[in-house]
Amino acid sequence: MDITFRKIAKISLVLVYLVIVAGAVVRMTGSGMGCPDWPKCFGYYIPPTEVPEIQWQANRPFEKGQVIIWKETLQVSKETFTTADSFNAENWEMYTKHDYAEFNPWHTWIEYINRLFGALAGLATLILAILSIKYWKKKKRIPILSWLVVIGMVFQAWLGATVVYSVLEPAKITIHMLMALVIVAMLLYVIYLANNENKRIKYDKTVLNFSVMALALTLIQIAMGTQVRQFVDEQIDIFGYDAKSLWLQNPEVLFYVHRSFSIIVLLVNFYLVYRITRLNLGHFKIYWVLFLLVVEVITGIAMNYLDFPFASQPLHLVLASILFGVQFYILLDALKPRKNTKTS
Repeated sequence: MDITFRKIAKISLVLVYLVIVAGAVVRMTGSGMGCPDWPKCFGYYIPPTEVPEIQWQANRPFEKGQVIIWKETLQVSKETFTTADSFNAENWEMYTKHDYAEFNPWHTWIEYINRLFGALAGLATLILAILSIKYWKKKKRIPILSWLVVIGMVFQAWLGATVVYSVLEPAKITIHMLMALVIVAMLLYVIYLANNENKRIKYDKTVLNFSVMALALTLIQIAMGTQVRQFVDEQIDIFGYDAKSLWLQNPEVLFYVHRSFSIIVLLVNFYLVYRITRLNLGHFKIYWVLFLLVVEVITGIAMNYLDFPFASQPLHLVLASILFGVQFYILLDALKPRKNTKTS
């Protein structure tokens, strides 16, 4: 397969992961509503940086679609016009998607950067899909998956808009995160199909079964983790960002399930490490899984017992998504038996 195609696929994967990183930072900083509208930000392609930019002012030109905060409401300009000496309600209409009317320049730009990474990732996946067409006769799965990634990115963008319009509804945030992992999986499959290297990986049915189990457990753990994170967000709303010691005060039952479930995740993956190493099956990426799991446990313990050290929350989420990706690629390798390499 074309080396350029594989490079574009890997760049697309990195950009999707950067979107996940940016999304984690958005959640850590509480910047999810930094841009109240979508796809623009307060009606701008490049968002405002100062409060006066989103306030009404006399004798100031406004373009159609620009958003201001007026008496704790969001108002959208109906047409391009210049204001008079007093506010004229006929030139404005209430923003009806939601009633969140606050402006914080830091939150706005953090959310904007998140969207910018999303746009770059979308462009990269579109280029990948166009390049994949030439492989239609050789491996139809490559162009089919590549275009499914583009469709997934469009759907993900729409999900991002619904998250904003719902003012960060927990269920939609979880779906948004899981959809990102689906896109990661499809890109990894494209990369796998485009790789003709002989990895000398031996087939083992037990490893295959446990790889499926490990991947499923990770997905369940991530889904539960997003819900625990929502509980933490609600605690932040109550106690504020400075009261970190209170964020896990009287946690929900799901928190304890999430914490205890990690033991099962560790045991299954430790067994995979043991069997792959003992039988010399060639799945060297399993050691990355081991490393990621150890760091995941450390960040989880730090959040619980050290009152959420700086960046521990986004790191915990990002590592989980990388763990999913590595496990998925190991599963792809485990699915493909090699001639004369089967073990008993």
